[in-house]
Amino acid sequence: MLLEIREKVHGLFASIILILICVLFGLWGIQNYLGGGKEAPVVSVGDKEFFQRDVSQAYQQYAQNLAGMKFDEETIKKQALQKLVRDEVLLQYVQDQNLLVSDETARDFIQTLEYFQKDGKFDKTQYQTMLGSQGMSSAEFVNRIKKALVMEQFQRALVDSSFVTPAEINNFFKIQNQTRDVEYLTVPLTAVSQQPGEEEITAYYQQHQDAYQTPEQVAIEYVELSLDKLAADISPTEEQLKAYYEEQKVQFTTKERRKISHILFAFSKDKTADELALQKALKAKQDLKSKDFAALAAEVSDDKLTAKNGGDLGLFNVGVMEKAFEDAASSLKLGEVSEPVKSAFGYHLIKVTELIPGDVKPYEAVKAEVSKAYQKAQAEAKFNTLAEKVAEVSYENPDSLAAVAQLLGGATSKTEAFTRAAGEGIAADEKVRAAAFSEDVLKGSNSEPLEIGGDKVVVLRMLSHQPAASRELKDVKAQVIAAIQQDKAKQQAVATADKVKQELAGGKTLAQIAEALHLQTKKINGLTRTASDLPAAVTQEIFRTAKPKAGQPSVAVIDEAKGGKLVVSVNSVHEGVMSDSDKSKQALIAKNISAAFGKAQMEAVLNALQTKAEIVINTQKQ
Repeated sequence: MLLEIREKVHGLFASIILILICVLFGLWGIQNYLGGGKEAPVVSVGDKEFFQRDVSQAYQQYAQNLAGMKFDEETIKKQALQKLVRDEVLLQYVQDQNLLVSDETARDFIQTLEYFQKDGKFDKTQYQTMLGSQGMSSAEFVNRIKKALVMEQFQRALVDSSFVTPAEINNFFKIQNQTRDVEYLTVPLTAVSQQPGEEEITAYYQQHQDAYQTPEQVAIEYVELSLDKLAADISPTEEQLKAYYEEQKVQFTTKERRKISHILFAFSKDKTADELALQKALKAKQDLKSKDFAALAAEVSDDKLTAKNGGDLGLFNVGVMEKAFEDAASSLKLGEVSEPVKSAFGYHLIKVTELIPGDVKPYEAVKAEVSKAYQKAQAEAKFNTLAEKVAEVSYENPDSLAAVAQLLGGATSKTEAFTRAAGEGIAADEKVRAAAFSEDVLKGSNSEPLEIGGDKVVVLRMLSHQPAASRELKDVKAQVIAAIQQDKAKQQAVATADKVKQELAGGKTLAQIAEALHLQTKKINGLTRTASDLPAAVTQEIFRTAKPKAGQPSVAVIDEAKGGKLVVSVNSVHEGVMSDSDKSKQALIAKNISAAFGKAQMEAVLNALQTKAEIVINTQKQ
């Protein structure tokens, strides 16, 4: 459920803004609310129609979330379409219920978006400029934000209202802390050396041709907007560099390092106590003529926490202490002790125990560094502007990269063919491979602009496409034979494991069966869900096995990592109890369980709404 939602609008700017919104909303977000022209809709939910572009965008977002993973394209298309439908069903429901988000609330949220801020504050000019570049009014953008916020409002109201009872928490720990006494043996995978016949080889090959295919490959051409390249093309003058150095001098300054200690003479609000503390401080100042500061601090300081360390307060930081204290600490020389300094805590004697003066690196010493920083700063502004323009030009010219290349003043680059799983050069990036194999690109369109590493934007299109193809039997015969032998070895292990299970049901003990098969048994008493005695997957299966009944153990046959089988006898189950450590976690457990209940309830509500909704899907358009 936690997949991000992103609306298909023009420009890199829109993608950045909508990603920020998606991260905040978590479960719900903004979908497409723009019409699709005169083309026939792919799906309609009530009066709302979605077109091929909407469905393709939903699929692309799903595919990006699964970058680097193997998945069935048709399954992902169906899931993406289902997500599109469910979000629209929810939106229409909350609108029918007259749930509202005020303009003020939406605008307050928009002002928190970093893309509209300068120096940590919302910048109206930047906001209007960015919206204008998208051909969108402020009212339109606010309306879209309101739709997303009202969906989030409904979801949170439902999920956050869920609760869990003490009995349910106790039941959780009974299950979570449950232990099991088990006994098991391993049926190993025994190699099969018998050679299969030609007919068997041919039959197996024909049944498993998908396993003996050359992988699908594409080669692409692409245009790259690079921050580093833009920076390298900037040639600042000496005057510009010196001016930049003065502006950024703090970046080339080492701050003064000042370490201090103090002796505190505390006082209360009583005026007499104030005078007494001052007199103690003055006396201590005199005593320092013959005594060590650290020793005297340990002896008389009322700050007992630092007294045992000679009054050491560590490095001095402005803004932590009161002004009088800071002024004194800042003005002392190394080893010098202040006169009594009054603060809200009492009177202090302050000593500087370490002092390393600050230093400003001269311009000539950091000229190369200044030049690089200046080039990057200038390039960043140009990069953002060009990134927006790249998105617009690519969208307006979806059948060629020539216009984008002309915009950037360079030629397109090309790659060798690569697969979904691996590539070289720019194709080593998962985002690039996912885009190269996306539906739109395979149909001949430009990809959307891809942000790579924060300092590159890439637009690509397909040069060539080689679908997966079956290899001839003669070229893979050795692999087919090995696969047949492996399958037979697995079948033998399955048959042996089933025989063990049957004999256990017939009354034999696991030890008796193991002896006959020349195998060894192992026992684990008090196995927990988090134990490391067995692989985690095996432990999970053991705890999924039914409890023993009427004195008869429960038996499970579980896959073993090396291809064999584990036959496990669950002899007894012990109910878990809440430990002292668990008691301290009750609040967190209750929160997590109630959240799970709330999400399940939300899922049920969505299912019910979808059942009632008028949904029409034109499968031919998918």
